[in-house]
Parts: sequence; structure tokens; C-alpha cells
Amino acid sequence: MLLVGLASLFLLIAWKVTDLQVLNPSQYLAYGQSQTVRSETLAAERGTIYDRNHVELALSVPEKTIFADPKLVDDPAGEAAKLAPILGMDAAGLEVKLSQANRFTYLARKVDPAVADRVAALDLPGIAFIDESKRSTPAGSLAQSILGSVDVDNKGLSGLEAQYAAALTGTPGSLTLEQTPGGHTMPIGEHQLTPAEKGDDLVLTIDRAMQYQTEQILAEQVATAEAKGGIAIVTKPSTGEVLAMADIARDPKTGVVTTSGDNAALTNVYEPGSVMKMVTVSHALETGVVTPDTKFDVPGSYQVGDATFTDAEAHATEQLTVTQILSQSSNIGTIKIAQKLGKQGLYDGLTGLGFGTRTSLQFPNEAAGTVLAPAKWSGTSIGTIPIGQGVSATAMQVLDAYNVVANGGIAVAPRLVDSTIDADGEEHPLAIDAGHRVFSADTAAKMNVMLRNVVTQGTGTLAAVDGYHVAGKTGTARKPGPNGGYTDKNGVTQYQSTFVGMVPAEAPALSILVMIDEPYGGNYSGGAVAAPAFAKIASYGLRQFAVPPPQTDSATGAPAGVALATTASTTGGVQILPGGKERVPAAGATPATPATTPAETTPTTTAPTATKKKPPTLTTPTTRPQ
Repeated sequence: MLLVGLASLFLLIAWKVTDLQVLNPSQYLAYGQSQTVRSETLAAERGTIYDRNHVELALSVPEKTIFADPKLVDDPAGEAAKLAPILGMDAAGLEVKLSQANRFTYLARKVDPAVADRVAALDLPGIAFIDESKRSTPAGSLAQSILGSVDVDNKGLSGLEAQYAAALTGTPGSLTLEQTPGGHTMPIGEHQLTPAEKGDDLVLTIDRAMQYQTEQILAEQVATAEAKGGIAIVTKPSTGEVLAMADIARDPKTGVVTTSGDNAALTNVYEPGSVMKMVTVSHALETGVVTPDTKFDVPGSYQVGDATFTDAEAHATEQLTVTQILSQSSNIGTIKIAQKLGKQGLYDGLTGLGFGTRTSLQFPNEAAGTVLAPAKWSGTSIGTIPIGQGVSATAMQVLDAYNVVANGGIAVAPRLVDSTIDADGEEHPLAIDAGHRVFSADTAAKMNVMLRNVVTQGTGTLAAVDGYHVAGKTGTARKPGPNGGYTDKNGVTQYQSTFVGMVPAEAPALSILVMIDEPYGGNYSGGAVAAPAFAKIASYGLRQFAVPPPQTDSATGAPAGVALATTASTTGGVQILPGGKERVPAAGATPATPATTPAETTPTTTAPTATKKKPPTLTTPTTRPQ
């Protein structure tokens, strides 16, 4: 009997050996390795985002992530009790994590080095660390609407972080180690390292100091105007480089004014109002319909379709030149120019300047705006669209249109990213748009001179910059309500007020747009609330980029600084009000987008005088950019 038992045992052992060595060796080898070999993914360091001067705007800093192998944890409750106060977590929740049946569970992601050191000092079984990186913005919220954000795994969620995710992310690596059941690495065990490859860096066209000052000036103006928010963009028109792009918002509950995470300059559209009169006039000049000196009879009111249009101030019929119509921002005069141009001509002028099409930036969630085809226009569209109502655009599209004037009739695509830098440190400049002609240099020169008159004696006097000529245009548009129509808010008419211009006018080095959203009470016009911010931003930019007053005038061919000949009207009751008050649509008008168009007449409601409060404080970076 004993011999039978021994024989059976011998046969069992022989079968097992045969199974291990002959029949299924790979299966058991894999099983053995699963008990001792551990592979970890090594996250790639995300590329850095720099400003134009290679100053860091967003970068990755090393952090420790704490994880556990529950199979190696002997006392889940005891270890949880020790870890909880250090990690600031609930002990019961940690105990659940430490009691799981798997081999890996995160306890805390990307903790402060001091926290990691305290956990390491406990020397707890089954607790280990991996190196990860955390996204950091050295200047705090500066340019956050441009940069965007990442999630805990460093995946781009918004902004340039999302748009350039493929370039910034890099290639993950891996590490394979053979360990004892106690979790210690075997000195002679299997080791295999595939290093992670760092992502590419981005070099932006943004200037950190210009961005900082633009945000500060815009926030101050939003606070002063008690507005809902505001947008400001600064570009170098000759190259399309965006030097600053700011989005400021007021918290409706606390009143605190802060930088916004939404890049509204590209993602939101608005009805620009009278800044669009430049489009009407420039295309009329280009097609030969008018000259700067063409005169129009401008009555006190004007019927288009079933709507009556007026200017901001009542006046008798008078004669105005095209130059005067633009500088005084006459609605009726502009409509008469548009009627000579015709529906198709006006539409061609809008689309030729890029309205209705996303810019080349292709920023995440960038809007295209709306320009209705002439076949869809209502009877009043030829009245509303020329004066910037019934058409929607982004702030960037509006500034791009004015850059065509600055560039002598050439459209140059805007740019936010200048180059990339690969893992070897080699910089690769991105392609630069060669530009294309939109209208003639002669038309651009005439528009340049006419836009200077807006600042010297028109609605934009508060945009003036000491020592320089400024060319630009004001715009004040009633804000459409969420359910259609131009609705009032708490009895106060809501506006979006804009100034867009270029400096020095003779040889534009900077172009700037400022839009104030829902200024409260008082003088809410673009000339009153947006133009002053333009002047401050322009003054700083001229110093920052060391732009001297030009010696010659590219528009006139004369030496720079020569006074321009003007024939501004002082008769007939059309007067420019103090602070550059703008001509705006009436309170009873209805919006044009998407299917119908509003009448634009003089507002009949008077906004209450604002009660001035202490301006909210902008949350700013702790370190001021140099």
C-alpha cells in the first residue's frame, strides 16, 4: 500500500515537472513574473509655454504622487490612521483604498515635496512614490484665457494647452522592475527602462509685460465703468503678431474684477456698432462709389423699409462729406453711402475683410460670426448692417479689418504662436502668412487719414496719445437680449462700447481694440469708456517697444506731423458731445441676427446716473513682469 502511494506521488511529481517544463512553460513563467515583475508608465514632461522673450508663462514642475500596493499592506486601518493627517484625507476613505484587491491605487496625486517627505519617513509597507509633473503658471492668472488649462493627468482642456496638445504632451516612457514579494527591487532582477520624451515647447507672440499692463488697464476701466467685463487686444499689424489679448470679467455676486478663463476676444461674438462704418466707407472708396470729399445731404431722420433712422443728436438737414460722416459717426450719412454701394457691394466688403469666417488662429471654440447673404436681408438690413448692427463678429475679426488699413490694404493673418522648440533644443519657426491684398494702397491711405480725423475732431478725442497721431474709430451698439430684441436690464439700456485704432497713424506699429461690455450709466459710448483705455494701453506699448514718432507719413507722403487738411462741419446741429458721445440705435429697435434687422435711431431712454463705488480689485500675479 505504501509502495502504491509512493508510486502515485512519483507519477504526480513527474506529471507536474512535465507540465512545467514541456507542456505549459510559458504560462507558468508568465504567472511567476506577474508576482515579481512590475511595469510603470513614465509620464512625459509637458513642454513649456514661453512669451516672445522666452519668459515662462506655463511650465511643468516635478511633484511626487503617492500610491499603494494593497497586497503589500499588512494593516490597512493602522496605515490609514497615520497617513490621514499628513494627506489631509479621511482615514476611513484611505482604509478602503488600502484594502482593495488590486495591486495599485492612487492615494494622493502631485503633492507638495514636504508632504511626500513626511509620508516617506513613516516607511509604511506597500506605500510608494512615482514622479509626476504639475502644470505651473509663474505669473498666476496672467494670460490664462490664452494659455488655457490641463487636467490632473496634464491633458489639455482649453486654450493653447488643448490646441497644441499633441506637440506639448511628448511621448510617455516605461520602467520594468523585478521585485521581491516584499516590494524590494532585486539587484540582479529584470530591469528595462524606456525614457519618456519631453514635449515640444511653444514660443508665443505674446509679450508678458504688455499682457500684464493690458490686463491691468482694462480691469481698471471695467471697474471705473462698473461694467460687466471687457476685451482688449494688442497686435503688431505688419506681422499679425498678437502682443496681448486680455479678457476681464466682473463676478456678478461679489463685484470682484478678475481675469477670465474664457478668451472672449475669439470665442464670443457681438454687434460691433459704428466701428463697422470703416468697412462701408472703405469698400465704397475702393469701388469708386465715393471719394473722401463726396457730399451727402444728411437729414435729421431717414426712412429705410419700415424703420426710421436718426443720428444721436437732432439736427436739420445738412451737407456732410464722407470724411465728416465717418469722423462724426453719422448713421444716416453711412446708410446713404451703403445705398450707393448696394447690398452685394456691402456684403463683398464685409466678407473680403474676413467677417463671417474664423481667423487663421483656429483657437478652440473660436467663433466665425454671422454675415447674412443679401438674399436673406430684410427691408431694413441696408440700414442696419452698414452701421454695425445685424452683423456679428469677434473682437479679433474687427481688429484684423483695421489692420488691413494699417498695412496699406494688405490683410496679414493673426498669430499667437511664433515657434516650437523640440527636445534637442532646436527652434522651429512657424510659417508666417505672406498676406493678401484686400483693397488698394490708395484706399488704405485715404481711410488712414479719415480715421485720424475721428480722433482729432470726431468722436474719438479721448483716444489721443501725446506726441503721436492716432487713427481709429468709436463704436457703441445696443446689446441684443438673450431671447431676441434689444432689451433693457433693470431699466437700464445695455451697450457694448468699442474703440479700435492704430498708432503711430503715419506708420502703424501697434493696433489696439478695446471693448467694454455693459458699462453702467453715465456716458457709456465707445468714445467715453473704451477710448481712454486705448490711449493708456497705446502709451505703454509705444514705450515698451520703443516706437519713436515716425519721420514720414506713409499715407500722405508728407513729413510726419504735418497738420491734416479737414473740413469738419460745425453747422446744422450735428455736434460732437463732450467725451465723444456716440450715435447708437434706439431703445425700441429689434435685432437683425439671425433673420431680421433693427432700426437704428437715437435712444429715447436716459440711463440713470451711476452711483460710484470703490473700484473692485483685480486679482494679479504676485510677481510683476519686467
